[in-house]
Amino acid sequence: MTEKPEIISFAARLRTNFLTGMIICAPLAITIWLTFAFIDWADSWVTPYIPERYNPAYYFNITIPGMGLLIAVICITIIGFLGRNLVGRSVVNFGESLLNRMPLVRTLHKSLKQIFETALKEKSNSYKTVGLIEFPSPGMWALVFVATEATGEIAAKLNANGEEMVAVFMPPTPVPTAGFLMFVPKSKLKILDMTPEEGAKLLISGGLVMPDWKAVDSAMTVTGSNSKVTNKKAS
Repeated sequence: MTEKPEIISFAARLRTNFLTGMIICAPLAITIWLTFAFIDWADSWVTPYIPERYNPAYYFNITIPGMGLLIAVICITIIGFLGRNLVGRSVVNFGESLLNRMPLVRTLHKSLKQIFETALKEKSNSYKTVGLIEFPSPGMWALVFVATEATGEIAAKLNANGEEMVAVFMPPTPVPTAGFLMFVPKSKLKILDMTPEEGAKLLISGGLVMPDWKAVDSAMTVTGSNSKVTNKKAS
């Protein structure tokens, strides 16, 4: 006895086509919207400070999207170029010395500068490894980004029992821009093979976008003078 082929109703086909269209169009539309929203935000900050004789909109009587963003990028690049020579460094150091004398401003400036230097440093080793820790209770696992091993005072206070501690950052879902900095025993940390980008996609999607994975042997090793925790894959 042969089985009859399943008949798909017109409504089911219509729903499938609609969901397929949503999968194609929604990410594209959101990407375009966010891009233009960022361009408009940058233009609203920069364009009012552009002299009229240097603003193309003054001559052509039309608004050129992205002109403010382009000028901001050019100005930031020029400032970076000037800040790398002797005279520029002297000016920057003088400005920072003035900020460092202001009680509240110096704390904010130092914190922001340290964050940007860490995030934008070309050879930064921060958050290159993804792992799992048991949180909030045994048997439940949370995704974390591994920073480095505990050093200094924290290492002296936490490593008293001989267990090496590791600094990890645990962001929430679906916005991984905030979270908790925690120090956990290295033995309690499970290193994953996925990249930080794949880990971020997993967090933002709420667990829906799982990265592809092939079984390999992973082990934690400590390399470098800063004792960074890295992922070693056995061939």
